[in-house]
Amino acid sequence: MTARRPLITAVVAGTVLSALWFVPTADATPEPAAPRSVQEAPGAVLADTGGVDTTPYVIGGLAFVTAGGALVTTAVRASRRPGAHSAP
Repeated sequence: MTARRPLITAVVAGTVLSALWFVPTADATPEPAAPRSVQEAPGAVLADTGGVDTTPYVIGGLAFVTAGGALVTTAVRASRRPGAHSAP
């Protein structure tokens, strides 16, 4: 059973990295202005919100940090248990 753990970990890590390969990257350059439509008023301007809503990214980041901390804590506790290093 212990020989399979590194293999499973490597497979899971490879799967996560492969999935992240397909996440689109953010483009910091502004897009060209779209042509005005016929119905748009000549003086109409969209409101500037002042920035991007980063709340989902902060919540997601905290969730991943929490999950990682839980995994590390579990691994440390398991390694400190008596008999954890015994040979089969």
